[in-house]
Amino acid sequence: MDRATNTQGDVVNRQELLEIVYAASSQVPAQVQASTERLKTLLENVGTYDALHEIAAEKSLPLQVRQQSIIQFKNSALSHWRSRKLLSEEYRNRIRARCMVFLHEEDDLIAECNEVIVAKIARLDFPHNWPSLLTDLISIIERTLQSLCASSSGSMLSTLTLRRALKVLNAILKETSSMKMLTGIKTMGEITKQFCGVFLTYYSELCRSQLSPILSPLHPAILSREHTLCVIVVAHLIYKCLIKLALWSWPRIVRHGKDDVQDLQAWFLELFQSSTAQLKLLSEQRISFVLALRSSSNPDPITVVTIDILTRHVRVFGKFFRRLQQLEPAKFVELPTCNAMVLYYWEKVVQAANGSSDMIKDSSDAIFPIRFLVQAMVLFKENLAKWTPFRKGGPVSETTLSQQFVEDAVRLLVTRFIPLNPTDLEGWMSDPEEWVNEEDKETDHWEYELRPCGERVLMTLASQYRDYVVPLMATTFKDVISQPTTSLQSIIQKEAIYCAIGRCASRLQDVIPFTEWMRHYLAVEAKERNPNFPIIKRRIAWLIGRWIGDMGTPATDPIVWEVLIHLLSNRGEGTDAVVRFTAAHALQECVDTVSFDIIVFAPFLPVAVTELVRLMHEVDTIEMKRRLARSLNVIIEHADSHIVPHVEMIAGGIPGLWTAAGDEWLFKAQLLVVITSLITSAKEHSSTLVSLVIPLVQEGLSPGVAVHLDEDALGLWLAALRNAPTLQGTSGPSLLQLFPLAISLLVGNLDLLGKVILIVESYLFIDAPLVLQNFALELLNAVANALSGQAIETNQRGIITTMCFMTQLTPSSFWAEALHNSGIFNLVVKILREDECSSAVLTDCIFILARIAVADHEMFLRLVSAAAHVSGVPEDKIWEPILDQYWRQFDHMSEPRHRKLAAMGIAALVSTGRNEVLDRLPNEIFNIWTDVLYEIKESLRTEDGDDDGGLKLYWDVDVVPDSYYGSQDTLEYDRRKLVHERDPVRTVQLTSYFASALQEAERACGGAQVFKEKYLDKTDPTVLMQLKTSLSG
Repeated sequence: MDRATNTQGDVVNRQELLEIVYAASSQVPAQVQASTERLKTLLENVGTYDALHEIAAEKSLPLQVRQQSIIQFKNSALSHWRSRKLLSEEYRNRIRARCMVFLHEEDDLIAECNEVIVAKIARLDFPHNWPSLLTDLISIIERTLQSLCASSSGSMLSTLTLRRALKVLNAILKETSSMKMLTGIKTMGEITKQFCGVFLTYYSELCRSQLSPILSPLHPAILSREHTLCVIVVAHLIYKCLIKLALWSWPRIVRHGKDDVQDLQAWFLELFQSSTAQLKLLSEQRISFVLALRSSSNPDPITVVTIDILTRHVRVFGKFFRRLQQLEPAKFVELPTCNAMVLYYWEKVVQAANGSSDMIKDSSDAIFPIRFLVQAMVLFKENLAKWTPFRKGGPVSETTLSQQFVEDAVRLLVTRFIPLNPTDLEGWMSDPEEWVNEEDKETDHWEYELRPCGERVLMTLASQYRDYVVPLMATTFKDVISQPTTSLQSIIQKEAIYCAIGRCASRLQDVIPFTEWMRHYLAVEAKERNPNFPIIKRRIAWLIGRWIGDMGTPATDPIVWEVLIHLLSNRGEGTDAVVRFTAAHALQECVDTVSFDIIVFAPFLPVAVTELVRLMHEVDTIEMKRRLARSLNVIIEHADSHIVPHVEMIAGGIPGLWTAAGDEWLFKAQLLVVITSLITSAKEHSSTLVSLVIPLVQEGLSPGVAVHLDEDALGLWLAALRNAPTLQGTSGPSLLQLFPLAISLLVGNLDLLGKVILIVESYLFIDAPLVLQNFALELLNAVANALSGQAIETNQRGIITTMCFMTQLTPSSFWAEALHNSGIFNLVVKILREDECSSAVLTDCIFILARIAVADHEMFLRLVSAAAHVSGVPEDKIWEPILDQYWRQFDHMSEPRHRKLAAMGIAALVSTGRNEVLDRLPNEIFNIWTDVLYEIKESLRTEDGDDDGGLKLYWDVDVVPDSYYGSQDTLEYDRRKLVHERDPVRTVQLTSYFASALQEAERACGGAQVFKEKYLDKTDPTVLMQLKTSLSG
C-alpha cells in the first residue's frame, strides 16, 4: 500500500483510498486497524467523501468494498456536509445525483445506508440546494407504480426501484417531520400540502386495482405468488408515507384555525375514515388466510413472507391510530368512525379470548398475534375515559358502554388475560430473580405485553365504570374466597382474582373487609403446603403491599406483619424464592408509609432484617441484591433506635457483599446508603461501626472509584461524624484517621467542596481542640487554597462560616498562628481591599474578623501586625480596608444576631485603643452602636431582685436556620445547639460590652480627659447623648 501522506487540503488519491477501503473490508485484524487509522487522516483531504460515495456506486467492485465505503461515508460525511474545505458545491452535486442512482441498488445494506444519507442531506439542503429531490422521487414512484398497477406478474426485482424510492421518501418525511425550527415546519407544511392528496390517491388506486381483487377471493394459493407479495409490500410502504404526513398534520388541524387547514382537514378525515374501513377489511382477510393455512403443515417461503408483511401492514394501522390518540386523546374520540373502529378492535380481543389458546401467539402467523391484541387493548383503554356515562367537566359521549358489556369485559380480562400463562410459569421456574424484577417494573412496558395491558384495562374500567365494576368484583370476591383451591388451574384463577382486587384496591376498599379477609383466609393460605401454592402466596404478598402501601391503610393489626414475615422467612414446602422476593418488596411498601407504627412492627423486626440480609447473600443477580438492600434500608430508617440490637448482625454481612460486588457501583452505592441509615438510626450506639466506615469511605473516595461512589461515601462519612459521641474511642480505629482525606478534598475537589465543608465542621463540633492540635496548619492551608481558588460563592461562604465556628469552639492559641502562617488573615484583608466579591461574601468576611476580635482582641492586633509585616506595608494599610468595609457592609446585615456580632467586634477593636479604630469612633462606630442599641433590646434576668446571670433577649424572635444547627435528630444537633446558646452574642449584654470597651479605650489613650478631647468632643452631641442614655439604662 502506498504510505505517502497527503497534506491537509490536498486532493485525495483515489487509488490509495480504494486500497484502504479494500484493507478495511478484509478479515485480517491488523489490516483493518491500520486502514482505519489511515482513513481518519484521509478524511481531512478534499474529495475523500465524493470518492467514497463513488466507490460505493461502482457495481464492478466487490460487494464488501462497496458496503464498507458507503458505511464510512454515512458515518463521517454527513457531519461535514456543509464544510467548504472538504466538500465543494461540485462534489455535493455529484453526490446528490449519485444518491438517485442507488435507487436501483440490489444490496439491502447499501440501500438502507442511502436512505439515511438522502434523509440527512435533505434536512440540510431541501428545498434550496436540492429543489428537485421530491419531484424526482415522485416521478420515479409514479412511473413504476403505474407499471405495477397495470401488471399481474410483478416481481421483487421489477419493483425494486419503486420500493427503494418509497423507503427513501419515508426516511425524508421522518427526518423533516421531526424538525422544530420554523423553516423546517414551513418545509414540512409545503410537502404535506403538495403530496398528501397524491399519496392517498396512490394507496387508494393500488388497493382498488390490485390489493382488493387479489385478496378478496380469499384463496390461500394467491399468497404464494410473488406478485401478491410485491403489491402488499408497496401498499405498506405507501401507507407509511401517508401516515407520516397525517401524524404531522393532526396536531395542527386540532389547534389551528379552520381557515388555515380546511383542505388538510378534509384530506385527513378522508384518510382516517378510509383507514378504519381498510383495517377491518384487511384484518378479516388476514384472519381468514391464517385459518385456511393452518391445515398446511409446510407453507412455501413466499407465503410465509407474504403473511408476515400482511400482518405488519395490519399492525401499522394500529400504530397510526395509537399515535393519533396519544397526540390528541380528546379529539381522537370525536373523529368519525373512531369509536366503531376501537370497538372492532375490542371485538377481536373477545374473539381471541373465546378461542383456543393456540390462536394467540407472538408470531406473524398466529390468528391473533399478541402485538395486535395489545394494540387493541391500549386503544380501548384510552378511549374508555371518554365513553363513561359519569364523565365530569364535559359532554356525555354518544358511545357509552352498557352494564352487561362492562361486566363481560371484566370477566373476560380476569379469566383469560390476567391469569398467569405457561410461559409466565416457565420463566418463574427457570429464573426467579429476573422474573420478579420484570414483574415489578411499573413502567410503560405494559403497552407491549398482554397480561400487564389487561390489568391496566381492568383498572380503567373500574375507574370509569365504578358503579358497574365494584359490585361485580365484590360479588366475585365473596364467591371465591371460601372456595377450595387445590388444582393448578383453580390456583391460577384465584391468583388472577387476587391480582384484579389489588389493581382495583382504591375502588374496593369500602366493600372488601381487608383485615377480616387477611385474618380468616389469607393467613391460612399463606401457610398452605400445596406445591402449587407459591402462585397464591406470591400474590398475597403483592396484594398486602398494594393494599397497605398504596392505599395508606394503617397496618395496626399484627396479622399483617405476621403473614408477611412468614412468607419472607418460610423455606418449607409450598413456597419458593419468588414468594420471598415479593414478600421483601411488600414489606418495604408497608413500612414506608405515613401510618407505620414501629411499636406494632417491633416484634417482627429481628426476623425481617435477618432474612433480608440472608437473601442478599443468597441471590445471584445484582438487581435483586439492590432491591433487597433498598427494602432493608427502608426498614432501618423507620425502625430508628429499635435497630440497635441488630447493628452488628447487619454490619457483619456488608464486607462480604461489598467484596463480591466488584465493579457493580450501583449496588455498592446502595450498601453505603444502608450503612448510612444504620448509623443515623443507631445514633450514639453506632460507634462500633467506625471500623467499617473508615475503609468504605477510603475506598469510596479513592481514584477510579470516586467517580461512582463519592456522593454516597461522603454521605456515610458525614452521618458517622454527626452521630459520633467522640473522635477518640476506647480502642480500635478513630474517625480522626480520615481527617487528612478531608483536607486533601478541600484542596483538590471543587465538585464535592460543599459536602466536605460540612464534614470539616462536624469534626470541629465533636472535638475542635483535638483536630486543631493535630491538623491546624494543614487544615487552614487547605481552607486558604479553597477560598482563593475557583470555589462558588456558596462554598466560599461555607468556608468562612466554618472558620467562625473554629474561633467559637477553641481559644485563639489553637488557631491564631496557623491563621497567620496559612495566609488566611491576609487573604480576608485582600478580599476586603479589592472589593470585587459579592456583598454576601464581604459581609461574611466581616463576621470572621468580628469573631476573632471578640475571641481575643490582642491576638487580632498581632495578626494585623504580622499581616502588615508579610505584606511590607504600614499597619494602617491593613486597618483601612477592614474598617472601610465594616461600615459599608453593616447595612447588608439583616439578622439581629449578625448586627450584634458586628457591633461587638468593632467594640472589641475600640477597646484596643488603636488610633486607626478610634479615629472612626465619633462617626462610623458610634452610628453603628446607636443603630444596634435602638434595634436590639435585652436585659439581665432577675429573680427577687437578685441578678441570676442570665440575659433576656427581646430581639431573638427570628428562627435560626436549620443549616446553622446542621442535621436534625443527630448528636451534632445538640452540639451545635450548645455552641449557639453559649455564643457571646447571646450571653453578653451589649450595653455592658460597649461600656467596658470604652473604659479600656480611655485607659489606653491616657485617661478619660484625653479620650474626651480627642474623640468624644468630635461626636455629634445628639448621638453622644443617645449613646450615654442607652449605656446608662
